[in-house]
Amino acid sequence: MKYLITGLGNLGYEYENTRHNIGFDTVDFLCRELDGVWRVDHHGDLAEAKFKGRTLILLKPNTYMNLSGKAVRYWLQKEKIPMENSLVICDDLNLVFGKQRLRPKGSDGGHNGLKSIQEALGSDAYPRLRIGIGNTFSRGRQVNFVLGKWSEDEAAELPNILEKAAETVKAFVTLGIERAMNTVSK
Repeated sequence: MKYLITGLGNLGYEYENTRHNIGFDTVDFLCRELDGVWRVDHHGDLAEAKFKGRTLILLKPNTYMNLSGKAVRYWLQKEKIPMENSLVICDDLNLVFGKQRLRPKGSDGGHNGLKSIQEALGSDAYPRLRIGIGNTFSRGRQVNFVLGKWSEDEAAELPNILEKAAETVKAFVTLGIERAMNTVSK
């Protein structure tokens, strides 16, 4: 079985180690853990990895956040992967730092990457893993917070959060969305 695992983020040095790139960070963690190798390809960086008989196509779109749907649609079609075998990983301001929420479908919640994917796929029925980045910002400072670098305390905790997110991805591909959702909530 094949799965498309997309981490959302923005390319470029200025976006490295920012809250908005936690999707990129998660697929980078998975790629290292599963001995994948990144290559530049159409609409993004791609790596292939194996886990328990499953093939994971890891994707970091190079379309920037607001056009992520273009890359996701392209690779779902090219690899002939059904939407239910796709998982999009992104940041979420509405979740406390480090908390995860795995869902089979849902609204974009104001996230421009998810909005782009929903528009490109013509549906909100695609699995997504949201990772909380918290909301400790002053009124009117949301963009600066999301695109800001991790604090020292957050950066220290990040490896544990990425490891937990990688475990969630592995549960998703081996157990399916419903059973994986149960493991996340525990």
